[in-house]
Amino acid sequence: MAYEFKLPDLGEGLTEGEIARWLVSEGQDVAEDAPLVEIQTDKTTVEIPSPAAGRVARILVAEGETVPVGTVLVVIGEDGAAPGGEEQSHEAPSKAAAPAPGGRVRATPLVRSLAKELGVDLDPLQGSGPGGRVTEEDVRAAAPPTVGEGRREPLRGVRKLIAEHMSRAHAEVPPVTWVEECDFGGIDLKLVVPTTLKAVAEALREVPELNARFDGDGIVYLDRYDLGVAVETDQGLVVPVVRDCDSRSLEELAEDVARLAQSAREHALRPEELRGSTFTVTSAGKLGGLLTTPIVNHPEVGILSIGRIGERAVVRDGEIVARPVGTIAVTFDHRVVDGARAAEFGLAVISRLEAGAGTGPGSPQTPPGP
Repeated sequence: MAYEFKLPDLGEGLTEGEIARWLVSEGQDVAEDAPLVEIQTDKTTVEIPSPAAGRVARILVAEGETVPVGTVLVVIGEDGAAPGGEEQSHEAPSKAAAPAPGGRVRATPLVRSLAKELGVDLDPLQGSGPGGRVTEEDVRAAAPPTVGEGRREPLRGVRKLIAEHMSRAHAEVPPVTWVEECDFGGIDLKLVVPTTLKAVAEALREVPELNARFDGDGIVYLDRYDLGVAVETDQGLVVPVVRDCDSRSLEELAEDVARLAQSAREHALRPEELRGSTFTVTSAGKLGGLLTTPIVNHPEVGILSIGRIGERAVVRDGEIVARPVGTIAVTFDHRVVDGARAAEFGLAVISRLEAGAGTGPGSPQTPPGP
């Protein structure tokens, strides 16, 4: 009996997902719980195991396509007929074991999608794959020369989600960025991110407007301090969440940051590790530049970035000395947070970071504007 596997509900209100990569092919035998498909959501890439054992009879959704929850993705076992005896709206290739009715060319959904993008007619192609199947290399070899400069690639996966997320944030959030210098001489620079998380969580208690959500005609103030940490991966930027930053030790935060960053780069984050952040911290390290103006991670109302830290000449007790100085930038949603309050928050973070350097709350700082 055929098993129709549908895109499952992955939680957190997600209503659709993109087929990032099929881990099986038509005609392949798959064991129960063996890797079946990678699904890209607006949070992360999730590997889905096969719910049943059998032969993959028919793949119904091509890589790169986005479909709603409940869509049949693949048929395992039997003859691979489409649900209800009708063709799905997503064109699927014939079974790998035999030619398709009417002599249809054998090709996976990914290859068909690529052929359509490159303007290649599959019918005359002689496939070099098993059983005469047309491969991606066959299609690219048959593609006409590109007209004009450069090449065009469709937005997919994490890059597509980043584009959509940033466009929404830019369209909905009226942002303002506040920037000030910070002396990092009193902290271990290898622990800048976890130390900043601790300082941010404590400062958010003093300025709760930044630990909030804009909700239509109201503001929701949150009483937890679960901070997102932006991590660069080979597929783009992801933001795993470090929980309870206000109550955990620096050592615990450092371990969690290292673990989440490693999992992010290995594409092994669980969906729950990317949900529910209340505020975000980002740092590009040596690539950070003098300062950055980060974009608010919607639906949050604030984000803090750490600029490049380097030796700079500063005045301490009337003497010019070299200190490891960087910038702290706070971008905030001006619908929710006033400029003076955002400045108070930024200065509260800096005071905590500088306290170890002996330049805490009593050190001179530029006062916030009116």
